[in-house]
Amino acid sequence: MLELWRSTSLRLALLFAALFVLANLLLAGLIWWNTTGYLDRETDAVIAADTRAIGDRLRDFGLAGAVQMIEQRSAANPNADRRAIYLLADPRLRPLAGNVAAWPLRIGAAPGWYEIELVQHDKLHATRLLHVVLPGNFQLLVGRDVQDRAQIRNLVLRSLLWAGLLVLLLALLGGWLIRRALLHRVEGINRTATAIRQGDLSQRLPQSRGGDEFDQLEVTINHMLDQIEQLVDGVRHVSNSIAHDLRTPLAETRFRLEGLLHDLPDNAAQEQIAAAIADIDRLIGVFNALLRLAELDSGLRRAGFAELDLTALVEEAAELYAPSAEAKGILLHCDAPPGLRLTGDRQLLAQAIGNLLDNAIKYTPPSGRILLLARPDGVTVADNGPGMTVAERERAVERFYRGDAARSTAGFGLGLSLVQAIARLHGGVLRLEDNAPGLRATLEFGT
Repeated sequence: MLELWRSTSLRLALLFAALFVLANLLLAGLIWWNTTGYLDRETDAVIAADTRAIGDRLRDFGLAGAVQMIEQRSAANPNADRRAIYLLADPRLRPLAGNVAAWPLRIGAAPGWYEIELVQHDKLHATRLLHVVLPGNFQLLVGRDVQDRAQIRNLVLRSLLWAGLLVLLLALLGGWLIRRALLHRVEGINRTATAIRQGDLSQRLPQSRGGDEFDQLEVTINHMLDQIEQLVDGVRHVSNSIAHDLRTPLAETRFRLEGLLHDLPDNAAQEQIAAAIADIDRLIGVFNALLRLAELDSGLRRAGFAELDLTALVEEAAELYAPSAEAKGILLHCDAPPGLRLTGDRQLLAQAIGNLLDNAIKYTPPSGRILLLARPDGVTVADNGPGMTVAERERAVERFYRGDAARSTAGFGLGLSLVQAIARLHGGVLRLEDNAPGLRATLEFGT
């Protein structure tokens, strides 16, 4: 759930839905306020006009004139839906005229507007009343039956609620469509970026003809990728040319030295020539490693991917390096559950696992232990040697980098670089972690 919430497309879709719902709520509130407000103002205006008319009649014709007017208005349309309410009472709130039998208990002596329920036609009806004090301290109640207004208000409210529910569903649908459209564009970018990360620099972002911001971004990124591909190809061509050009004379020199090694009887000369041959072999090994890295970075080896038995591959690696570990007094334990399958390059994966085992044997002290662990998502080699600091683990996959513990041992710092390149070719990564003590190197495989 947390991973889903981290999705930018989901947050944008929810933001769109929230804004859409909020806008419609504001519109519904405005409709509600105008509709009910209009009904209230209309009713209040009629009540206020009746109150003024009765007050004027009282001042002009006295109590008898006011009573007569109230009785006339009370008798008019007694069964109408919006029946008028009149009650004139003395200072002690005793009824003098009107169509209400007694002063309502919920209305006290304080004048003002009231909204209560009164019994009309044997039913409780919502009633809007105005209480005023007339000259002579006479108490006057004038009101209207607003039951129909309450029904209209409820009808409007129900309509707004159903409309709000529909708006919410439309907002969620619109948000889902927006998220789907965004994910469709982002997935295309992600697939291309993954292929480029695995070494296929010829991939480009898919472009549509809409001309929107995504299209402009894709054009810019594709131009950038064109330049990067040209630069990488140029560097790779120069590196490969240098490696090929140097490897050939080195091989010829090695061949001549081997001839001298067999022809010269002097032991001292033979030792010097043998040392020179060993140095040349190391240099050729470096050039071979650089050429292999260039080949891996180009992604060309993915054409040879096939399904393989990872369990058998790990067991073969453990069997191959067991004599070296045993000669150093190191316990090498292999844990590879049966039935592990993987799609990849068997030769490269064997080389990667071999490099990790070789490093572990090289740096693990005598009587130490090494664990070779195979799982569906990767292969782990853990030792109890000196390990690496955090800074060293961050730089260990750099070409020609060697940590403090490696400076006294043979090598050029290309082993972990090759493992990282092989992992990247398989859509994975090489993770180096503290084994407390020692180093835990995991070759993770991508999906």
